[in-house]
Amino acid sequence: MAMTMNGEVQLAAPREAVWAKLNDPEVLKVCIPGCEELEKTDDGGFRATAKMKVGPVSARFKGKVTLSDLDPPNGYKISGEGEGGVAGFAKGGAVVKLAEKDGGTLLSYDVEAQIGGKLAQLGQRLINGTAKKLADEFFANFAKAVQG
Repeated sequence: MAMTMNGEVQLAAPREAVWAKLNDPEVLKVCIPGCEELEKTDDGGFRATAKMKVGPVSARFKGKVTLSDLDPPNGYKISGEGEGGVAGFAKGGAVVKLAEKDGGTLLSYDVEAQIGGKLAQLGQRLINGTAKKLADEFFANFAKAVQG
């Protein structure tokens, strides 16, 4: 099952500060809902473990996150894939762009993802609702981290 999502969030911080936080594993770990572990790997990416609940399906995903198309401080592409055992798998990516706006930074994102296994059987509406909720939670946490 494939899914797309996009949005933007206005942050009251300079673009360079937002860029630095977007590349800081400690900040990202605190912001990612359900994240238990996030550590930098030698290839410039991250290894991650996150616990997620989507409807009746609960799973611990272990995966890999890669940053590419780095264009400091304007944005990057973040790609990842995770295995959740019997719950299935998730993989996808997001293009993240930063622009100066109203004395702060406008962060915009375009996400594309695929899921399979038990998760894919839950239905598009539930998956999309959960994905949007997780994205909103991440960006609310990220805004606090950047402005905090």
